Amino acid sequence: QVQLVESGGGLVQPGGSLRLSCVGSGFLFDWHAMTWFRQAPGKEREGVSCISRSGRTTWYQDSVKGRITISRDNAKKTVYLQMNSLKPEDTAVYYCAADWRPDAHDCRRDAGVMGYWGVGTLVTVSS
Repeated sequence: QVQLVESGGGLVQPGGSLRLSCVGSGFLFDWHAMTWFRQAPGKEREGVSCISRSGRTTWYQDSVKGRITISRDNAKKTVYLQMNSLKPEDTAVYYCAADWRPDAHDCRRDAGVMGYWGVGTLVTVSS
């Protein structure tokens, strides 16, 4: 069956770094753009970053630009989110999602169009 499994979350001090991973199985990973979302307590889920099938196109939410890098390894069916200079406001459950795209150089950030979702990994930024 289809699975997306996130890992790498945890407790980190402000200014620290984490690398999240999301491994896909049970579907054609390299036919899907991948998007990371997050949901903080009491807030709506929001898109953080996305990457096209080819890896050539990426998008970042303004609040994370310059601090977060998304990448993917299609051979390993894995998408990564390298997060640096973390802030308390980055505290949230982080989810990866897969979006089937015919265009290899396109990615979307709308949660409503995502086909598959992971169960999330908690990131807590606190001293």
